[in-house]
Amino acid sequence: MVTAITVVDDSAVSRKMLIKALPPDWQVDITQASGGREALDAYRAGKAEVMFLDLTMPDMDGYQVLDILYQESRRTCIVVVSADIQPEAQQRVKQLGAIGFIQKPVKTAHLEAVLKACGIL
Repeated sequence: MVTAITVVDDSAVSRKMLIKALPPDWQVDITQASGGREALDAYRAGKAEVMFLDLTMPDMDGYQVLDILYQESRRTCIVVVSADIQPEAQQRVKQLGAIGFIQKPVKTAHLEAVLKACGIL
């Protein structure tokens, strides 16, 4: 079964690194978004069964995206990917519905562990 995922980050390099860190045997249809508005568009178009979401972006940050999806009764599994590893940030994203938190730079083993713990893999 192919899983529709959206990778959201304003940095093309960060998006590329996350995509390379995906489990090699995971069948995915990848959509990339460079900001929060694009992420919401992808979600609303059904392209985000799983969303990997950065927190710091210029047009709409990850917290705003999470808040909107929370208000819309989201139907997606959101994993936050950020260099901001402060406990307060992790707690806030979980309160807004994120199922996991991965520190940048992304490592395949950690990504797989989060996806397995969330029942995605």
